[in-house]
Amino acid sequence: MNDGCRGDRAVRDAPRQAGPGRPGREGPLPLAGRTGELAALDEVAEQVLAGQTRVVQLAGNAGMGKSALLHHWLDGVRRFREVRVRCHRLRRDFAFGAVRRLLHPVVAAAGEQERRALLDGVGDTVLRILDPEGPWGGDPDTYADAAETLAGLDRLAFRLSRREPLLLAVDDLQWIDPPSLRWLAHLVHRADTHPILVAVTTRTGERPAPGDLYDALVHPAACRTLALEPLRPADVARLVALEFGEPRPDPSFCAACHAATEGHPLFLRALLCDARRGGIRPTREDRDRIRSFGLPTLLREVRQRVGQGSPAVAELARGLAVLGDGMPWSLLAAYCGTGEAVVRSAGAELRSLGLLGAGEEPRFVHRVVRDAVLAEWTPQEVGAAHARAAQVLHLSGRPDEEVAAHVMAAGPVSGTWPPAVLRRAAGEALRRGAAETAVTYLRHAVFQPATPGEHARVFLELAVAASHYDTALAASYATAALENLTDDDARSKAVAVLAYSHLMSRGGRAGSPDLARLATELSTRTGAAAADRESLLRMQALIEWLELERPSIRGTVRAEKRATAVDLDGRTSGERQLLAVRAFAALRAGEPADRVTELVDRARANSPALSHDLFPLHYFVAGSLLYLDDLDGADALCGRLLDGTKDRGMELLASSLMVYRSAVALRRGHVAQAAEIARTASERPRAHGELPYRMTLDTITLDALLAQGDLEGAEHLAASHTAVDQAEPSWEWPRFLMSLAALRAAQRDHRGALTLLRESGQHFETAGIVSPAIGPWRSRAAAVSLRLGYGRDARALAEEELELARRCRIPRTIGVALHAVGRVTGGTQGLDLVEEAVSVLERTPAELELARALHTLGCALLRRDDKPGARTALRRGLELAVKCGASAAARNLQHQLHEAGGRTPDPCSLTAGEERVAALAAEGWSNKQIAEHLYVSLRTVETHLTAAYRKLCIGGRHELPEALKGVSYAVGRVGHA
Repeated sequence: MNDGCRGDRAVRDAPRQAGPGRPGREGPLPLAGRTGELAALDEVAEQVLAGQTRVVQLAGNAGMGKSALLHHWLDGVRRFREVRVRCHRLRRDFAFGAVRRLLHPVVAAAGEQERRALLDGVGDTVLRILDPEGPWGGDPDTYADAAETLAGLDRLAFRLSRREPLLLAVDDLQWIDPPSLRWLAHLVHRADTHPILVAVTTRTGERPAPGDLYDALVHPAACRTLALEPLRPADVARLVALEFGEPRPDPSFCAACHAATEGHPLFLRALLCDARRGGIRPTREDRDRIRSFGLPTLLREVRQRVGQGSPAVAELARGLAVLGDGMPWSLLAAYCGTGEAVVRSAGAELRSLGLLGAGEEPRFVHRVVRDAVLAEWTPQEVGAAHARAAQVLHLSGRPDEEVAAHVMAAGPVSGTWPPAVLRRAAGEALRRGAAETAVTYLRHAVFQPATPGEHARVFLELAVAASHYDTALAASYATAALENLTDDDARSKAVAVLAYSHLMSRGGRAGSPDLARLATELSTRTGAAAADRESLLRMQALIEWLELERPSIRGTVRAEKRATAVDLDGRTSGERQLLAVRAFAALRAGEPADRVTELVDRARANSPALSHDLFPLHYFVAGSLLYLDDLDGADALCGRLLDGTKDRGMELLASSLMVYRSAVALRRGHVAQAAEIARTASERPRAHGELPYRMTLDTITLDALLAQGDLEGAEHLAASHTAVDQAEPSWEWPRFLMSLAALRAAQRDHRGALTLLRESGQHFETAGIVSPAIGPWRSRAAAVSLRLGYGRDARALAEEELELARRCRIPRTIGVALHAVGRVTGGTQGLDLVEEAVSVLERTPAELELARALHTLGCALLRRDDKPGARTALRRGLELAVKCGASAAARNLQHQLHEAGGRTPDPCSLTAGEERVAALAAEGWSNKQIAEHLYVSLRTVETHLTAAYRKLCIGGRHELPEALKGVSYAVGRVGHA
């Protein structure tokens, strides 16, 4: 057996004592009545050894024997690299503390070469988690991205499991720190076929926070929960026999013991120990001496035993109860105000009383002992004890997070050092990628004694930390900070966080009260910053952005000496930010593309690094590039910004860039790629804040589902947004309405589609968005109107969009509008317009729009009986639709190509490997099941399925059964794909 490396080695000894007293026999009492649970644990372990990732949870009330059972089983487990940790209440705010205590011993015990292999590519944040004192821990400007941190920890766990099946045991999960819980939940659902077992114990009625992460970890799909019940009478009789050394104790005595304790293991062992010490024997004559026993009795017993010792024993017990298990003797001595020798002597006496566990480190035999000691104090006395502990730990140079735990437990602590400790602990939490933990520390710092100005700076730090995962929270803290900040730089930073939070918030709601506060602040600061041109430019950029977001405030925000375009050449970041806002405003207004491009080029020259105050620069440049159809430039900017988020903890920004990348893919017409990126973005691990641009992401997904012909999936997604508050619509709402209209049209509800498109147009008009590059609702409404027989309205809408498109001079927009006008016009003139649309779209990256125009062109040529020309257009359109993964368009093109006498794709063109994989997928097999059945990798399965979709002109596995109908599978072929 390979015992592996074990975190918290002393934990193994803790459950071995039989409660507050020591039994009369040598060694601890064995487990009783847990045969079924041990068999279940072995069964789960066998599943893991067979290649599954599993979780097993031991749940029960305090003292039910969860820890004893877990460690008893762990001591006998085979063929696993086993590591274990016990969580503590005071360590809940140590970001990734449980992870470090689990994995650090494994890495530390590895040889130099193996250690390098294990840690290769895991990232500096993971290295910092494993070794906080390492050389990478001191950069105050480096913050971790949560997704990258989790991915790095995953890589380390996977490498360990490939060397030997990995068993991660977590005792008292209810007290685990949230970042560690997030990783465990993430690991379990990402590990796939890695042999990893997570074994946890939890106390009934106490759930770890956040609750959704706990639910994900112990979901029945991957977790088996074993609820520990009280011992049965037969089990009690066995323990009585072992405790008293009597092979046949009196049955009535055993029944009295069971009745007194109701089969509670901890109470039973304490009762038996107490009875034996009192001279009671397991006979009929002594059964009435077994008194009623419960938790109050146990607590009294603990207090009596502590009282039997010297004053040093009582002081040590209180110190250990406050500081926690495993503290060095020197720190306990400092807390008790005495020498280490005195404390060690008191420890020996406490152990003789049966209250201290075996081992070098001081540790109570059970958590109930700690509860009993603390129950002697009033809440005020407990707070004072934690304040004393915090000061001792601070003066001893202990880590800030350790000191901060006691500061938070104590409440307000006098002195200047507590707020500083909490703020440093928050900084370390940010460096580990645990922004929510940083916010916890800073919230407590707000309640420490300080001046209003110092509190305002803490609120600013709170705003910055919260902006990593929750923009609404960040905005509220930034608003509070502005109340008392007097330093111009600090106020500018708070304004930047407010602006960033609004831009990153879900939907960017224009009615936010924080925007009113921002408008007031900007109006004040433009006058104050008049002497500082750079500050003035940044404030002016935010004002002009605010006027875009909220047209009702135009003219109400005072901005002195507004810069004109000729004053801006993009030499400074302030100039570039203002240029970026104006470029996007010009784009929205439908100004010529060359004018917008000129402003964008000046704005993105020498692009500065990411920061809150310059985020609008990148935001508006990105939006302009997307709608100008400079998709290569958009991809390059996105990649550069994603690189800029690394090691900075900008979790929300990284998620928003995934949404942007999905939008770029959809603009190219790459439907399958856009859908995959959107899915990845929605599943991206993050803290408990909202995913930014959720509606935009769902709009992209809805468009992709429609392009793939999945109307059922599209309807399910659309239904989740039917309750949106339209009285205060976001800028995302009209775009969503256009996609919803496309769904209704696909469902042949053309009147409903037209209503939605007109509503979308009203929202665009209210927002001042004229450009059809952003809101091409008219061309879509024209197509629906034509279906309804409103030919005149259809032509008016299409021609209006063409006029706007020619004014803004963006080729895609012109091509789409030409296509729309050609469709509603018909005849020779319509054919000429569609041919012109194809010619224009060929010079753009809009491949799916080109495929649609080619479909219209092919149909028009077929109506003129030009079958060769129709086949050429339709075949080319089909190739583009298949390349894009747009199966709905591909099916229509395939049908028309068949009508024109052209050849269409045949399922028989599949290779043997593609055919076998597609056949199994059509029968409902998952990719993982297919890979295991055919002995190939998941990547091979994915490659074959993608090729099959392309050849069959379908969008996904849900269409495979129909596409493969009538094909006889080559079941006799070789079984490998």
